[in-house]
Amino acid sequence: MRNNRTLHEPTRPAVGIPWTYFRVPLFLLSALLLLCLVTGYAPPAGRLNWFLEVGPGLAGIAVLVITATRFPISHLVYWFCFLHFCIVVYGGYYTYADTPLGNYIKTALMLSRNPYDRIGHIALGVFPCFIIREVLLRKTPLGPGGWLYFLVCSVVLAIAAFWELLEWWITFLVAPEVGQAYLGTQGDVWDTHWDMLLALVGAMIALPLLGRVHDRSMARVPLRKCP
Repeated sequence: MRNNRTLHEPTRPAVGIPWTYFRVPLFLLSALLLLCLVTGYAPPAGRLNWFLEVGPGLAGIAVLVITATRFPISHLVYWFCFLHFCIVVYGGYYTYADTPLGNYIKTALMLSRNPYDRIGHIALGVFPCFIIREVLLRKTPLGPGGWLYFLVCSVVLAIAAFWELLEWWITFLVAPEVGQAYLGTQGDVWDTHWDMLLALVGAMIALPLLGRVHDRSMARVPLRKCP
């Protein structure tokens, strides 16, 4: 039988967690801040576009830092957050429509557009879905199974849809002068629909592939039982 110690037992705020557990997230946080300093100094896309792309990710990282001692998450999810942030920073540095990697793929595969934006939205489903999964497993009575899969995918789709709304609001209300570069639609009238679909597909594929790995990583999170 699988060990579900960290999945269903009630927990109190994580007091007395050994600081050795935070070596990995502290290393990743340091690398992330260094990455921000290097890429945010003089990005080819401009600092405003960089901030618009990277700012929401920084806000999410801030939430993880603030809640780290009360609700430490698995090392696997910390790594996923870092990898996702790297993808976002790269897109913000060049703009998603003009990344060198995307242009290389476009040329190699003879595509009609730079596909890096598509990669970014697949990542929006692949990596955040495990944060959602971990919160649901550790904070609700849900266990692994169909309902968990359905709810995680539903939340991912909701986040993807909200992200499209956020891009729209920012473009028209905050920074219309960088609107096209920020949106990165590249003339595709169905770009918004593709973005939401790819995030959903990313989550649907990643969850069954990495669910057991995620469970093992969660089992190593140091928590205390309620009395």
